[in-house]
Order: sequence, then structure tokens, then C-alpha cells
Amino acid sequence: MEYLFLVAGLALIIIGASMLTDGSVALAERFKIPEFIVGLTIVAVGTSMPEFVVSFLSALSGSGEMAIGNVIGSNIFNIFAVLGVCAIFAPVVFTRSNVRRDIPVCILASMALLAVTAFNEDITRFEGALLLVGYVVMIVLMIRSDRRTMATAPAAEAVENPAPKMAMWRIAVWIIAGLGGLIYGGNLCVDSATEIARQLGVSEATIAITLVAGGTSLPELASSLVSIFKGRASLALGNVLGSNIANILLILGACSTITPLTMGNVRMFDIYVAVAGVVLLLLSAYVIGRDKITRFEGLLFLACYAAYLYVLL
Repeated sequence: MEYLFLVAGLALIIIGASMLTDGSVALAERFKIPEFIVGLTIVAVGTSMPEFVVSFLSALSGSGEMAIGNVIGSNIFNIFAVLGVCAIFAPVVFTRSNVRRDIPVCILASMALLAVTAFNEDITRFEGALLLVGYVVMIVLMIRSDRRTMATAPAAEAVENPAPKMAMWRIAVWIIAGLGGLIYGGNLCVDSATEIARQLGVSEATIAITLVAGGTSLPELASSLVSIFKGRASLALGNVLGSNIANILLILGACSTITPLTMGNVRMFDIYVAVAGVVLLLLSAYVIGRDKITRFEGLLFLACYAAYLYVLL
């Protein structure tokens, strides 16, 4: 039954995140907030909302290792599993902004996580605040950069028949129902994952890195695959990188600012694997696949993830 509760909790989280994101985007459109700002903030955070809810509720319940393990496991799953699966269907092409901005920022975020965990076994409130400040600075710089890009780009043609805006009552229902699904599903997920770990005699960190992380990363997998099938493979990479950055700087930053997070059974090896995944992407852009992740590299990524799980379990 605990496995059914875990699946039900993850499903509620994913549905709730989708409803909350749709309602928030519609609300932003109502107030005429620029689309690129919505993409950088609401949509980016929306895909990371499952990880945020699980990590936040785990932190509040005193299970720091599940909060940290969920984020690290999600980042590893995003790089090796999500991009690996996507590359099998179509080459994942690196854009100029991916290579010059997104991957380096993701490496910096991963190195920041390595720095705050290398010398002690917890992430303090001060370190969490630094991670949050880093996320805010990154968003501000990206918004300024995109504003300059849009200012020099040719004006988009006006749409003759724009889609009707979502009614305010529906926006309110979507946001409230989404929040409810996130909170209830998150509690269900954390409780069932903790019980499964207890029954199997393994650490909560192991369950968080494998089962919970894979489940909370389903939105990234789904949206990336949709991008691939629509012929927009570069969006899949942007989605993964944006999610990984938000996972470290925003989610761990916010959670550890509220309450210090203890690593527990999360090993430094797991963090090294997360960092190595992003470095591998950089090598793929410059050395291995040259501007794209090929089908062979996709299989290699999946093999690396399988090997990691074998070592972990």
C-alpha cells in the first residue's frame, strides 16, 4: 500500500504543479507581464515545484537527507536519464545561450552545492541564504539579457485572433486546487517514502535519490519529450538546465534558510556524480558530440545512470 500511496502522492504533485503553473501563467497574462519573464520565473519554477514541495515538507519534518537527496537525485536523473532518453529519439542540439550561459551557470550552481557540503554535514541558514541570493541575481541578469535581446530582435507580428484569456474564477480555482494537490500529495509522498525506507531497511536518502527523485522529475521528462517530438530539441536541454539550477539555488536555498539541512546518509559521491553530469554536458558541447548530444551519447548517458544506480543500490 505504501508504494500505491507514493505513486498517488507523486501524481497529485505533478497534477497540482501543472494546474498551479497554468493558473499563474494565465494570471500573469491578465496583468500583461512579458512572456519571457513568465518563462524564466513561473514556468521554470513550475517544473521544479514537485522537488520543492517534497524537499520543503521533508525539511519541515526534520528529514534533511530526503530533502537534499531528492534534489541531488533529480539533478542526476535530469542529466543522465531525461537527456539520455531524449537523445535516443533525436539529437539534442546546444544553442549559443546553452553553451555560453546556461551550462556555465549550472556548473557554478553545482559547484556551490559542492562547496556548502564539502566541509560539514549540513547546509546552514547562512549558506541557504547565499544560494537564494545567487538565484535572484541569476534571474535578474537573465531578464536583463533577454530584454536586450528582445530590443534588438525584429518585432513579432500581431496575432489576428489571440486566444481568449482564462476567466478570473477559473484562474483562482486552478491556483487553489494546484496548491492543494501539491501540499496533500507532498505530505503523502514524504510519509510513504519514509515508511518504504523503514520497511526495506535502507536509508531515506536512497529512497529520495531513486524513487522520489525519479517521480518528481517526471514533469521535466514529459515536457522534454514533448519538445523533442515537436522538433524543438533545444528546449529539452534548456528545461533540464533551468530545473537543475532552480533545484540547487532556489529549492535547497529556501529549505535550508527555513531550517538547516543535515546530509545524513547522502554521500559526497552522489554530489560528485551530479557535478560530473553537468561537466559531461560541457564536454559534449565542445569535444564529444560537438554542439549536440547524439544518439550514441544518449545511450552512454543512460548506461552511466544505470551504473550509478547499481553502485548506489
